[in-house]
Amino acid sequence: MSSGLRHATVWQLLTRALRLRCPHCGGRGLFASFFALKRHCPSCGLRLERGEGDYFVGAYLFNLIAVELILFFCVLGFVFVTWPNPPWDLITYVTACLMLAGCMLCYPFAKTTWLAVDLAIRPLTVEELEWHHVGGDPGDRELPQL
Repeated sequence: MSSGLRHATVWQLLTRALRLRCPHCGGRGLFASFFALKRHCPSCGLRLERGEGDYFVGAYLFNLIAVELILFFCVLGFVFVTWPNPPWDLITYVTACLMLAGCMLCYPFAKTTWLAVDLAIRPLTVEELEWHHVGGDPGDRELPQL
């Protein structure tokens, strides 16, 4: 752990992210719109893409897996309740619609949760936080590899 930088626990990181707050500091206002993150956390200055152009590919995968699991258990429960004659056509159409809606509704949560997971795996250092404060284009300067 770097001196001068207090790290949150994994639990704190995840609960902040699920409340759509900055996982690092708990600050609000990360989103410019429902689907678009701001470049930096308004409270601590953390770049919300930690130095890679394809940073949120993991968030997209996380979003897809989370929605698939939620739907799987919902459909399993519905089939169990309606057994022995589940309405397969209804299940097919409703599930397709819910899959699309779920991916859109869970998208902001996936972005902040992915950032929390990344901060848990690669804790923020003082040097990296200074790099985030410098600002500019993410392509202008490389993230310090420490």
